[in-house]
Amino acid sequence: MARRESRAPTLLWFAAVLLIAAPCARAPEPFGSDAALSRAEVDDPDVEAVRAQLVPLDRQIGATECDALASALVAASREHDLPPAFVLAVIEVESRFDPYAVSPVGALGLMQILPSTGAPVARRLGIGWRGPQTLFDPRANVRIGVAYLRELIDRYANVRAALAAYNWGPGEIDARLRNGTVLPVTYVERVLDAYSNGRRTDS
Repeated sequence: MARRESRAPTLLWFAAVLLIAAPCARAPEPFGSDAALSRAEVDDPDVEAVRAQLVPLDRQIGATECDALASALVAASREHDLPPAFVLAVIEVESRFDPYAVSPVGALGLMQILPSTGAPVARRLGIGWRGPQTLFDPRANVRIGVAYLRELIDRYANVRAALAAYNWGPGEIDARLRNGTVLPVTYVERVLDAYSNGRRTDS
């Protein structure tokens, strides 16, 4: 993980990079009982906007857990200086908001995280790791996924390269960068399109 300098202007930088960067069997886990939103969170426009996007999850994990997930997503986004709408775009493309999604290669949950990636990130965040099933906890999954995405953006200093690495793995992207090979773009464009559409919906 690259050492970070001050990130006060990160959101402005993030927006600029998006504009100018070159293309480079499911078993629900029980959730905690601390899921109700505080009045301050209910009044937070970011939490309200995210909660509106999470309505499809109500039937799977319940409205109360969805409230807590919205709060956790916004908190993680702020902690790691990423727009919540951008995180929602990654979730939309990765899992279509299915908290129990399993990919053919074994990536799990909302942000489709491999256990081999999730375990060390969880340890760094102080999240109890109960094996791969941890990634079926929506709040843990989002906290881990957002932190990992931030690490990749810091590593590559380029949102497009970071998204490609999130999808293909850093090893593949590092090899392509060393060889001067064009980076994959399909996944990247899907996320950025979802992000753009999400921002229009929120506005």
